[in-house]
Amino acid sequence: MKVTDLAAATKLSVGMLSKIENGDISPSLTTLQAISRGLAVPITWLVSRFESERTAVFVKAGSEVAPNSSAARQQCEPLGHTDRNADGLVVEPQLISLTCQTDVFPAAGHQGTVFLYLLQGEIVYRHGADTYRMTPGDSLFFDATIQHGVDELAQLPIRCLSVMTRRRDR
Repeated sequence: MKVTDLAAATKLSVGMLSKIENGDISPSLTTLQAISRGLAVPITWLVSRFESERTAVFVKAGSEVAPNSSAARQQCEPLGHTDRNADGLVVEPQLISLTCQTDVFPAAGHQGTVFLYLLQGEIVYRHGADTYRMTPGDSLFFDATIQHGVDELAQLPIRCLSVMTRRRDR
């Protein structure tokens, strides 16, 4: 978009927009709102990239990352995590391996969402009153506040990618 097009869409002068773009002046909230409307983006999009540092977590294969839960440490291999981004979102990817019938997680409910992707084996997974027979390549995405967990280990061994998200207070 050209500055002249944005000026027409926002009813701001080309000179004003140029000064804002070059960092010569700081726009008021009213001016930011006009710019966000002219660009058809939320006002937070204009400033969110500058509010806080955004980081990435890289975990080298075979590295140890301490799991956040003491439950099932031997069956869950954390693949990394985000401490908390600017929006308070925590993401916890794990590789879950179940190799014997006693490797069962009790049904649980917690804040956030869960994405499961079955890599190997076959399970029956419960989410609330519903059950899902999962085979390799199947995925399940759900609200984690509802009780959920493995109902049946139908074919061992089982390997599953799990990505949990939740909000953490800032």
